[in-house]
Amino acid sequence: MKIATFNINGIKARIAALPEWLDEAKPDVVLLQEIKSVDDAFPRALFEDRGYNVETHGQKSFNGVAILSRLPLEDVTRGLPGDDGDEQARWIEATVMGERTAVRVCGLYLPNGNPAPGPKYDYKLAWMQRLQTRAKELLAEETPFLMAGDYNIIPQAEDAAAPDSWREDALFRLESRTAFRALLNLGLTDAFRARVQGPGHYSFWDYQAGAWNRNQGIRIDHILLCPQTADALRDCVIDKEVRGRDKPSDHVPVWVDLDG
Repeated sequence: MKIATFNINGIKARIAALPEWLDEAKPDVVLLQEIKSVDDAFPRALFEDRGYNVETHGQKSFNGVAILSRLPLEDVTRGLPGDDGDEQARWIEATVMGERTAVRVCGLYLPNGNPAPGPKYDYKLAWMQRLQTRAKELLAEETPFLMAGDYNIIPQAEDAAAPDSWREDALFRLESRTAFRALLNLGLTDAFRARVQGPGHYSFWDYQAGAWNRNQGIRIDHILLCPQTADALRDCVIDKEVRGRDKPSDHVPVWVDLDG
């Protein structure tokens, strides 16, 4: 089962690039972030014609997450529990029915948090606390699951080409990295780091200052696996070359291959 996460930075802007990648990579499930579209305006037919079931949690002009799945989806829920007043569309989850097992997939677009410190950073950390609570619930249920998306977290210095320039940024502040580490300490596995070690591996390059051409990237798109899904992990890959194509997102897809 090939499951990918991809921050597309606007479905309208990626209306050609996303289908092109889908036709080439053929993932079974894709968790999208920053669709920047209300549900009714999302181009469902474009993906349904390719055999995907489509579920969205949209928001006008900002945020928005979605699931595309060739496999059946059950029990779709929208919105991260823990704050009934949170109106930002940043979370969607569903159960994917595979050939031999079912996997709960949680797609997330974690808040950026800048400027930090400040209210936006407080929201980011509170959101991460809610994320940790949801992970604990799924672990307690012994539900096979993964949490994938744009975390807006640079976990370690090796995950940035120029870590010193990010020291006071919300993506790399100590509180952010500590909150991410708390998720791993629950027993979750960073799928990419389970397969690949060392610096130089990034999933985001800013559009400004020639970041892509100079490989001034950061790794902020992550797939965290519970123990059951970690045991099924066969591979995890960052599709870096997608960033060099026509009209790319500033992020690239990251995907895992799971047995079953």
